[in-house]
Amino acid sequence: MRKIIHVDMDAFYVSVEIRDKPELAGFPVAVGGKTANRGVLTTCNYIAREFGVRSAMPAALALRKCPKLIIVPGRMQVYQQVSQHIREIFSRYTELIEPLSLDEAFLDVTHCELFKGSATLIAQDIRRTIEQELNLTASAGVAPIKFVAKVASDLNKPNGQYVVTPDELDAFIEALPLNKIPGVGKVTFEKLQQLGLLTGADIKALPESELVDKFGKFGRSLWQKCQGNDPRAVETSRIRKSVGVERTFNTNQVSEDELASYLLDKLLPELTRRAEKYLTSRGIDKIGVKVKFHDFQQTTKEIKHHTIDANVLLDLLHEALKRGVGKQVRLLGLQVGLRPPAQEQAQMAFDWE
Repeated sequence: MRKIIHVDMDAFYVSVEIRDKPELAGFPVAVGGKTANRGVLTTCNYIAREFGVRSAMPAALALRKCPKLIIVPGRMQVYQQVSQHIREIFSRYTELIEPLSLDEAFLDVTHCELFKGSATLIAQDIRRTIEQELNLTASAGVAPIKFVAKVASDLNKPNGQYVVTPDELDAFIEALPLNKIPGVGKVTFEKLQQLGLLTGADIKALPESELVDKFGKFGRSLWQKCQGNDPRAVETSRIRKSVGVERTFNTNQVSEDELASYLLDKLLPELTRRAEKYLTSRGIDKIGVKVKFHDFQQTTKEIKHHTIDANVLLDLLHEALKRGVGKQVRLLGLQVGLRPPAQEQAQMAFDWE
């Protein structure tokens, strides 16, 4: 069986800030927006989390929960440099690295001969090296399949690791709460609970067809995972599936005319610029509009379309705003879904034939 490690840095951005500014140590700290009344937190340290502060929380709410919270601006260039160093450390153990973001990645160490091939000891050494060279801590999950390695990396945070051996795999999945499985969000978990499905064992006991009837393709994927079947390999090159642009307004917007003007004058040119390099090689499969309302509820309205069409986007904006029933708008975004690369399209056609 494969040996997969999922490495996840601990509160990455804020840990870099505290490392570089030791006077912040011991205090609740978050990285976030420039203004307390409009900013959103990117991440926060574990001290802040004890007060109920969380990533993606509005800064104003975070400060109500934790009045002594220190919010510092992000330094993306620094985080990218640190991430490159982390990636270089990974490459000392394997060439099979799948970055998920700046602060986490899957590693396939099946053929790594260090530590006599022990994935447990390899993960420990990776974490030790990161701490030694960067003065930052990481957590890791080790398992024969990807999704279990990702789940496991969260179990002994911060600065810990959890190992699921092949012999332990079935029991681990059977006992796993379904909301711990990647892809099972709050709404889906509520639907599963209503059906009396709480753990991997509950899913495992059902016929696959029943899950497919109720949840479609996601139901099949969930059923397969709960059987311990996750054949996905560690992908060394990830293919971009979409391009988007979004902006949070300084003051909430209510006028559809003003939102339409902003879409046309600000967002559309930026989206076109970002998508331009993909248009000849890939092409567009769908376009969409994202709206986040003042109460942080959000909706996305999209449609199959092969060009960035301003009139279609305005229609989608109108439909998205109708869902808010007059709510003020905090954020507006545009996105395009990209067609698969040419070789993948050819493979799909071959499979169909």
